[in-house]
Amino acid sequence: MLKKISLLGATGSIGRQTLDIIGSNPEQFKLVSFSAGMNINKVREIAASFQPKSVSLIREEDAQLLQAEFPSIKFMSGMEGLIEIAVHSGADILVNAVIGSVGLKPTLEAIRAGIPVAISNKETLVAAGDLVMAEARKYHVPLLPVDSEHSALFQALNGENPKRVSRLILTASGGSFRELTRDQLTGVTVEQALAHPNWSMGNKLTIDSATMMNKGLEVIEAHHLFNMPYDQIDCLLHRESIIHSMVEFEDTSVMAQLGSPDMRVPIQYALTYPDRIPMQNAKPLRLEEIGKLHFEKMDLERFKALGLAYAAGKEGGTMPTAMNAANEIAVQLFMEGRISFVQIEELIERVMNAHQKVAAMDLETILEVDTAARKAVFDMVK
Repeated sequence: MLKKISLLGATGSIGRQTLDIIGSNPEQFKLVSFSAGMNINKVREIAASFQPKSVSLIREEDAQLLQAEFPSIKFMSGMEGLIEIAVHSGADILVNAVIGSVGLKPTLEAIRAGIPVAISNKETLVAAGDLVMAEARKYHVPLLPVDSEHSALFQALNGENPKRVSRLILTASGGSFRELTRDQLTGVTVEQALAHPNWSMGNKLTIDSATMMNKGLEVIEAHHLFNMPYDQIDCLLHRESIIHSMVEFEDTSVMAQLGSPDMRVPIQYALTYPDRIPMQNAKPLRLEEIGKLHFEKMDLERFKALGLAYAAGKEGGTMPTAMNAANEIAVQLFMEGRISFVQIEELIERVMNAHQKVAAMDLETILEVDTAARKAVFDMVK
């Protein structure tokens, strides 16, 4: 049966790999709608190749330009356009691959429309995990993880009794600066931060991996997706990125999911779940070629951002919302050359220290906290 797919963030790293899967399996998948940013040439290419019913762009002028070029496709813009793509009436599943908390509203609207969500947009669950999971339970809508770590946990937990889980173990490559001490981080450049040793990812995700905030966001995401207390979620430094995550059970058995570092694998599994199909142009894992796998305890003093994320998650309420918003702006400022790498953590910590947590969350409160935290970072830098 042909599965119809809506895609948020089609021109980003996860979006492009999702399109690769759709294009390689035309008998399995059909792209019915997508959103994109400002890469108009890439949008033209996708529209011509996949012939979706609707497309949303950031800028209204871009939407009007392409509407004239593709009269058979409906073009929209802004948050209204994003939401319309998310709730596309013909879609069987939404792939949320946008970066940042902009993915929150579309995710909530898709859930309320009864559309399953394959979620790569981890910031949505960090900023508003309690709200999103409550809505998913209310509308009986599955959230299928696309991150390699959460896909690994999802697969390892499949068919298991969650009450018998002792802990979840998220693996981390260590990012671009895993060989450096904290003192050596002073003066590192954006180009150095973007040189990830294992994965090909978008810029924001790669910077988050270098600070280890990405793993912190994943800890909070795992807490919500798998209903697991923070003291039962551990992180382990694993340089090869072959074991994507593990689950330890009460009887000391450990279930691990392994594979070559290829984001198309968890994306495709989310699209085909509970089934599997062959992966086109993939490199099979050959452990005899790798020879050895290495593991180290995660140092929260060295990777301070990970410790901040644990603290925010345990604090709960709107603290993760404030932390996530501060991180987004701090990473943006680092990539613009306006702050140093180590200032990313400093700004996040200052925002968290100043934030007055609100325990009971609704969407309006979350958005207010998000906006205030972003402004606070800009004000600190000024």
